[in-house]
Amino acid sequence: MMELPDLVAGGLTAGTLSALALGGGLLRSRRQQTRQRAEITALRTQLDGTLRAFKAEVEHLAAQRVPAAARQVAHPHLDVPGTLQPLTVGTPFGIALENVLLAMQAEVAAQRAQVDAAAQAGMRGATREIQAALYRLQDALRGLQQRYDDPELAQTLFRLDHENEQSLRRAQVAAVVCGAWVGLAREESHVVDAVTGGQARLAGYQRVKVQNHLEPGTALVSHAVEPVAIIVAELLDNALRHSSPDTDVVVGLEHVHHGVCVTIDDAGLGMTRDERDRAQRLVAGDEPILLTELGDPPRMGLAAVGRLTRQFDLTVDLTSASPYGGVRAVLRVESHLLSSIDPEQRPPAASAPRTTRKAAPARSATAHAYGTESPVAEPSGHQGPADADGLPQRRRRGRGRAAAAGEEAPTRPAPRPEEAAAALGALQSGTAAARAGTADAADADADADADIVKNDHSEGGAAR
Repeated sequence: MMELPDLVAGGLTAGTLSALALGGGLLRSRRQQTRQRAEITALRTQLDGTLRAFKAEVEHLAAQRVPAAARQVAHPHLDVPGTLQPLTVGTPFGIALENVLLAMQAEVAAQRAQVDAAAQAGMRGATREIQAALYRLQDALRGLQQRYDDPELAQTLFRLDHENEQSLRRAQVAAVVCGAWVGLAREESHVVDAVTGGQARLAGYQRVKVQNHLEPGTALVSHAVEPVAIIVAELLDNALRHSSPDTDVVVGLEHVHHGVCVTIDDAGLGMTRDERDRAQRLVAGDEPILLTELGDPPRMGLAAVGRLTRQFDLTVDLTSASPYGGVRAVLRVESHLLSSIDPEQRPPAASAPRTTRKAAPARSATAHAYGTESPVAEPSGHQGPADADGLPQRRRRGRGRAAAAGEEAPTRPAPRPEEAAAALGALQSGTAAARAGTADAADADADADADIVKNDHSEGGAAR
């Protein structure tokens, strides 16, 4: 039988062991809690950092990326800033942010197109009323031109008609940009008449020098006459506006393999590469046209050219520089838009430049007889020999007498094309000298410029 001291000693030993075991467990539990507290603290710190990064990304999205993405809808060359943390790219969070931008851009583009379509519809309606009023005013002015014979009044009416023609051109261009039709139908016309008709719609038409190298009778089909006239007018307007007033704008009409080319060269400052690329995109007509992209105030000329080139299968190129340091614009009219008119039955307008092509063999004898120099004196105003460009040259009274007497006739410079055209149109309707036949040559020359405007308007706008 075990004695009491042994039992006490055993109990103490067991209690000690139990206490030691319990103390070890408590120590391990405390250490585990310490580690858990550290992990929780680290996780909380990481979560706080993630929340701060998320907040910063959202704020960066709202303040920088969304406005830039909205601007990119209108200006695709602009860049949209990326995320603040490059590591975000490709993660679910980064993909979600990109989807937000894409959805916003799609909605902005849709709303922008709807707003622009409404603006274009409103402008179409306004320009339709303006065009109708300008057409009525044009008819009234031309009726007055035919009714009154006073030369000064006729010149005033011609100037008013020209101003009205310019206003009508601007309204017509605005309507074309907004998707309206080009205007009234016109019959087949000579290509040179369409070009000079577009020239007559401009304020500085005197600076335009047309060189006609087409075959006589080269014409446009009816539905291409007005588009070509509008395109030529807008290209000439750009050339005149962006070149010095003391320089000329040279227009050449040439046959090419697939049709006819109208080449316009100015002596302006030219365009930078970015400007040329943008202009070429506009005239190509491949992209939709929005009024908000045309500036303030809107510059609609090239946009109207783009509408017409796409609608009527024409081609305009602005990528080349002119030989004079400015811009070269080339309008190409394909063969299926060309026709032929008998120049004997329906000759071009009197103010249109004559072609430099030689006459047909059947008419060569007549042309040779017409161009033969005669020593006999001719009445004032009679057309003499043709100059180097095939244009008739006026001869003064007494020139033949001087030649017959063996004297050296005074030399005079060859007339410019518009002067020769003025000589042909000076005796037409609208001046007192033309109607009475008794006015002297000085009065006829004084009214020549006004008659050019009238003749050009008659070809460029009477049938519209």
